[in-house]
Order: sequence, then C-alpha cells, then structure tokens
Amino acid sequence: MKPDFAAARAYALNRLESDVPAKFCYHDIVHTRDGVLPAAVRLAGMCGVDSADLLLLKTAALFHDLGFVQQAQGHEAISAEIAGSVLGEMGYSAEQIHTIQQTIRATALPQSPTTLLGKILCDADLDVLGRDDFLARNLLLYAELNLRGQAGDLRDWFINQYHFLTIHTYHTAAAHTLHDAGKQRNIERLMDLCGDGFESGAVAG
Repeated sequence: MKPDFAAARAYALNRLESDVPAKFCYHDIVHTRDGVLPAAVRLAGMCGVDSADLLLLKTAALFHDLGFVQQAQGHEAISAEIAGSVLGEMGYSAEQIHTIQQTIRATALPQSPTTLLGKILCDADLDVLGRDDFLARNLLLYAELNLRGQAGDLRDWFINQYHFLTIHTYHTAAAHTLHDAGKQRNIERLMDLCGDGFESGAVAG
C-alpha cells in the first residue's frame, strides 16, 4: 500500500489549525506550513534526497509540532506518538513510520540529529534564524512565551536570543550556504536591540 501523503498533510494541517491552543501563536500552522515544510523541501533538494526519503521528510515536517495540541514540554515525543498512531492507517509502513518518528524526535533542543533527514528537519525548524523575517517571527515567539508566563523582560530576551544564535550551528552544508550570512546579520541586529551597556562577550559563551 502506497503512503497517502495528501491524507497525512490534511490531517496534520487540520489539527494544527483547529487543535493547537491559541496561546501557541508561534508554533502554529504558519510555522509548519509556510516555514518548516518548504525549508525542508528546499534543503532536501540541495542535499540530494531521493523521492522516497523526501516523502518521509515532508511527513515528519508536517507532524513535528503536533505535540502542541497537548503541551509544549516534550512536544517532540508527543508529535512522534501522534504520527505513529495515525500514519499506519494512511498506508505508511512500520519502517517508514519509525524513520518519521526518529526524524521528529531529532528536533528536540538541544538538537543532536544522527541521520540526514534529521539534520535537514532540524535545520528547517530553525531556518528562520537566517531569514530576513527573523525579528518579526522572534517577537512572535516572545509573545507566545509571554502568554505562557515564561518570557520575562524584552531586553533579557534579546540577550538570550543573541546567545542562542551565536552558539547555534546548522547541521547541513546547504543550510550553512543559505543562511550563515543572514544569521550573522540577525546577530548584529540583536546586539543593537540589547542596547547600551551590552557586552557580547558576557553572553557569547
């Protein structure tokens, strides 16, 4: 039985739109549908991923944040569980489901992917770090954490994000090619936002 990707896509996007609580205003359908999925496809093309593995990667991208329908903490494991509970009925084999679940779990921070598909999905999940819309999306993440009571002071947030970007590295050569220069520009933007008295060496670790 051939995997029904259209059914998997419809299921994932419907749940992201309907079942993820409104407080998750960053980890929503837009993040997956318009950010992670196209980024994963673009990186896969640059990495020479074949059509069979591309189908599994796209499925993992669609399901990678479905755990937010339950909770933020440990959502990657929940996302993998959801994938395992429904994909068999959509024609995915046990081996394919295992690969999809492994790829989803690789996105948990700190990222430590061991397969090419895992590396690509991790890079796609953080594709935004090197994009021009980084700041707008980052402020949306701040707003989400603020709604959850976890954000704190905005300047401290920018310092935290500066620290994260300076220690982060992409896992694929393709992502380095696409986004290293943009990520450096975003690091410089964060330095400016941190304001007077900010010493980058104090947080660059």
